[in-house]
Amino acid sequence: MAENAQIAHEDDGKICDMAGRREGLIEELYRVDGKAEIVDGELRLMTPTGGLHGYAVLEIAASLREYGRRTRHGYALADNVGFLVNLPNRRSFSPDVAFWTGGPLTGKFLEGAPMFAVEVRSENDYGPAAERAMSEKRADYFAAGTLAVWDVDVLKEQLVRVYRASNPPVPTVYRRGELAEVGPSLPGWSMPVEDLFPPERT
Repeated sequence: MAENAQIAHEDDGKICDMAGRREGLIEELYRVDGKAEIVDGELRLMTPTGGLHGYAVLEIAASLREYGRRTRHGYALADNVGFLVNLPNRRSFSPDVAFWTGGPLTGKFLEGAPMFAVEVRSENDYGPAAERAMSEKRADYFAAGTLAVWDVDVLKEQLVRVYRASNPPVPTVYRRGELAEVGPSLPGWSMPVEDLFPPERT
C-alpha cells in the first residue's frame, strides 16, 4: 500500500478551470515512472515495497486470475493499474490487486472503481496517521462503487481484514489457517491466508 506518498505535483490554486486541471493531472499520471494516485488535487507517488508485500500481491493476483478465467466473471489485475473515478477529493486509485467487472481492457486507465480492491500493508502503513489514511481510502473506494476491500497485513498481525460496502465499519478478520473470502460479490472465490506467506526453502 505504501501510503507514505510523496507529492509530485500540487495545484497552486490559481487555475480556475477545475476540469482542465484534473485532466492535466491525468495526463501527468500517464507519464509517472512508477505508481501514483490523484488525491486532493495532488499527484501522489507511492513508494516501492518489500519482498513479503510483493509475494502476497502476486499470490492474490494469481488466485483471482484463475477465478476470472474459470468463471468469466471479470479480470484480475495486478499492481500499478490506474482506475479513474470522479470523487470530490480523489481522481484515481491504484490498488495492489483488483478485480474488474466493468468494460473491456484497453491500453488506457480504467474508467470507474474496481469491484474488489486489495491493499497490502508496507512497513510504513502502521500508526494513527496511516490508519486514518487507509480508512479514508476505503471510504473513497466504497463511494466510488467498490463492493469489497481487503486490508492485508503480512508483516505484523499476519491476517486479512475484509471490509464490505454493505457494512464498512465492521471488517471480517481471517487469520493463518483460515480461508479468506470476499462474499457475494465474488461467489465461490476464497484463498488460504497461509498462501500469502512464502514457504520455507529447502
